Amino acid sequence: MNDLQGRTVLVTGAGRGIGRAEALHLASLGANVVVNDPGVAVDGHGGDASVAEAVAAQIRDRGGRAVADTGSVTDWDAAERMVALAVAEFGDLHAVVNNAATEVNKGLERLTEAEFDGVVAVKLKGAFAVSRWAAAHWRRRRDAGDRAGRAIVNTASGSGLYNPLPTQSNYASANAAVAAMTTVHALELGRLGVRVNCVVPSMVRTRLTLGVPGMDDAPDGPDPKDPAVVAPLVSYLVGPDCAFTGQVLSVRGGAVTPVRGWELGEGIEPEGTAWTQAELAARLGALPLQDPFDRLAASLGSALGTQGRQDIEAMISAQLD
Repeated sequence: MNDLQGRTVLVTGAGRGIGRAEALHLASLGANVVVNDPGVAVDGHGGDASVAEAVAAQIRDRGGRAVADTGSVTDWDAAERMVALAVAEFGDLHAVVNNAATEVNKGLERLTEAEFDGVVAVKLKGAFAVSRWAAAHWRRRRDAGDRAGRAIVNTASGSGLYNPLPTQSNYASANAAVAAMTTVHALELGRLGVRVNCVVPSMVRTRLTLGVPGMDDAPDGPDPKDPAVVAPLVSYLVGPDCAFTGQVLSVRGGAVTPVRGWELGEGIEPEGTAWTQAELAARLGALPLQDPFDRLAASLGSALGTQGRQDIEAMISAQLD
C-alpha cells in the first residue's frame, strides 16, 4: 500500500512548477489530490482554467484520483469552497499544501500599491484563508470524535528568510510572514491533532526564478534545481508518520536544512534604568551586527557564480537602475 493511500490533500498553485510536482508526487503515493490553480500569469493577472485541469487529468490518466479547482486563494469564499470540494469529492480533507504565489519585482520607489497588495494577498492571505477553512473543518471533525492526524504545509522562500533579495519588498515580506504564521498555527492547532510545518525551496527552477542568473542551466543528468526536489519532503510532512510540527525547512538540491528564524543575538544593557543617546552611540558599534550585503553574498554567492560584496552590490544596482 502506498504511503498516502486514502489521504486527501489540497495543493494550491498546483498547476505549474513546485505545486505541480508536489501534486503529481502525492498522487503517485496514493493521495487523493485537489489541484487548485486559477491559471494566472506570474504577476497574478489573467486566468486559465485548463492549467489545473491538465494536472488533474494527468493524475487520473496514471490511475490516481484528482479534481481541479480554479478558485483564487485570495477570495475568502473560494477558499472555503475548495475545502468543501475536497470533502465532497473524497469524503474528507487530511492535509493542505499552501504553495500559491505570484511575483512582481520592482524597486521600492517604483512598486505600486496594487502590486504590493496583490503579491502579499496570494502568498500570505491565501495561506491563511485556506488554512482557516481547513482548520474549521478539522475542528468540526474533532468535535464529532474524529482523531485522525491532519497537516498543513506552508511554502515560503529564502527571499525574506535568509536571502534579503532587493526588488522583493512584497514577496520577501509575505514569505517571512508565512514562516512566522507557521509557528503560530503549529502552537494553536496541535490541540486538534494538526501539524503545521513550512518548506522553503531555494534555487528551484520555476516561472518565478527563470530571471535569476544561473537558473536557466539544466544538466544532462539529475537536476538539483528541478521542482520535483521539493516533493518528497512535502509528502513526508503531510503523511501520518511525520513526528514534528512548527518547523521551517529549507530545501536546496538534495539538502534539507532547518531555518532558525529570528533569534536574539548579543545585547547591551544600560548602567541605569534608561539609555542616553550618547551612551547608545558609544556602545552599539561594538556589537557584532550583520551587514545585509554580506549576508546576501554568503547565501547566494556560490549559487550565482559571484563572490563577495562588490559583486552583489553591482548586481543590485543593475536590477534597480
